[in-house]
Amino acid sequence: MHLPTAADVNAARANIAGIARRTPLWRLDADLPGTNIYLKLENLQPLGSFKIRAAVNAMKSKDPDALRGGLIGASAGNFGLGLALVARQMGIAVTIVAPDSAAKAKTSVLETLGAKVIRIPFADWWQVLMARRFDGADGVFFHPVAEQAVVAGNATIGAEILEDLPDFDAVIVPFGGGGLISGIGSVMRRQKPDVRMLAVESEAAQPAAAALKAGTPVKVTHTPSFVDGIGSSMVLEEMWPLIRETVDQALCVSFAEIIDAIRLLAVKHHVIAEGAGAAAVAAAMSGRAGKGNIVCVVSGGNIDAPKLAAILNGADTV
Repeated sequence: MHLPTAADVNAARANIAGIARRTPLWRLDADLPGTNIYLKLENLQPLGSFKIRAAVNAMKSKDPDALRGGLIGASAGNFGLGLALVARQMGIAVTIVAPDSAAKAKTSVLETLGAKVIRIPFADWWQVLMARRFDGADGVFFHPVAEQAVVAGNATIGAEILEDLPDFDAVIVPFGGGGLISGIGSVMRRQKPDVRMLAVESEAAQPAAAALKAGTPVKVTHTPSFVDGIGSSMVLEEMWPLIRETVDQALCVSFAEIIDAIRLLAVKHHVIAEGAGAAAVAAAMSGRAGKGNIVCVVSGGNIDAPKLAAILNGADTV
């Protein structure tokens, strides 16, 4: 794999036009001296996640005839939603293999879109990602992270940020498998190399921080949590060269900080963010990202309603 070129990003923008939205960049109303926080609101995408960019570009980059036998996606929900939406439009059968920690808000919509959902333990699901196949279904396998077209689809977010905000110092990106930050980071390295690219992880797992410290992917402990869109056992080997080139630093935020960020976004700004989507805002609010103009990628808004209700009612844990 390699970082997307300008031509790759332009092709991806053409592929996703009319399906994925150009999302707004919204300034957060927060009293932080010396710091302005801007929200890239990918939670406003159809189906509530940036993953629609990656899924649509990945599918449109394949030969349609190769997909007639169906497709398989490994996804905690958001990538699968994008695949399922396009597959339904194309009349293609789709199976989504999800970890058992995936939010019901995501898997129920997958089923509504006609996808067959198979939930398996997280450790088994991670092995599906590593092997790039699942023995319980037939079809073309789509990886949610380590696909050239997936990273290029994610890179379209970086192109939009540059067009909407000429002066900024850092971009904070939730880190799941590294496809999102690699895509956005590829655009920044090419067009605005002084911008700091910061990966944000939670206390559930910090594979990016461990890999950056060791200089190579290493296995870490992963604890399933409500922050289901980020966190894994380790950085995928094929993603490491891209991450090494695009990530300056990894930050860790606590579950409590993420809950506070979800509550802040919902109550003060009427923005609904899932745990991963609020993690970047939590990092910026904590001051760990430094000062200046900071862009936070709110990656998605698919949070289970009971969990959101509990957070809005003041719960410290969910």
